Amino acid sequence: MPRVEDIALFDMDGTLCGYDEALLRKLEELRSTGEPVWDMPVTDDAPGYIRKRADMIRRSEEWWESLPKFQLGWDVLEIARELGYKIMILTQGPRSNPYAWSGKKKWIDKNLGQNVDLTITRDKGLVYGRVLVDDFPKYIERWLTWRGRARVIMPANKSNANFTHPQVIRYDGSNLDEVRKVMKKLRRL
Repeated sequence: MPRVEDIALFDMDGTLCGYDEALLRKLEELRSTGEPVWDMPVTDDAPGYIRKRADMIRRSEEWWESLPKFQLGWDVLEIARELGYKIMILTQGPRSNPYAWSGKKKWIDKNLGQNVDLTITRDKGLVYGRVLVDDFPKYIERWLTWRGRARVIMPANKSNANFTHPQVIRYDGSNLDEVRKVMKKLRRL
């Protein structure tokens, strides 16, 4: 069993996968002539027709399986591998969408290999590791509740632009040396 210091937890959507990019591309394919372009993340305050279309798209196992790689997350994954972290995928699983669960597993097998450990959960705060790489503030805050010395690497996107926390490094592609330094220090604790 690896030591806690050896575990780096990686989210999928918006971290290793270009979730928003792929969803917006599919929504554009469904847009009617004359209908306004939807170019923001689909959240609870999006119009009802956009949320329904997004739900329809996300009910496709193939859509999940074919999500593109998100480079910022892969940059951090490469550092974690170089430093000898045990890589574990920690992703949220929609309660009513088994296609997301199976599609995510197929994506992992195709892009990371079948030997990567996977935890699909509703509460990321229950899973322990030394580093969490995740883009979503709500999950990050819950995870940090019990982890005074752990750190989060947050791949930058529009929806987390204003998020700050003393244990979080927001990675935007220009501060990879800072990310490497922190991850290396955590391995020595």
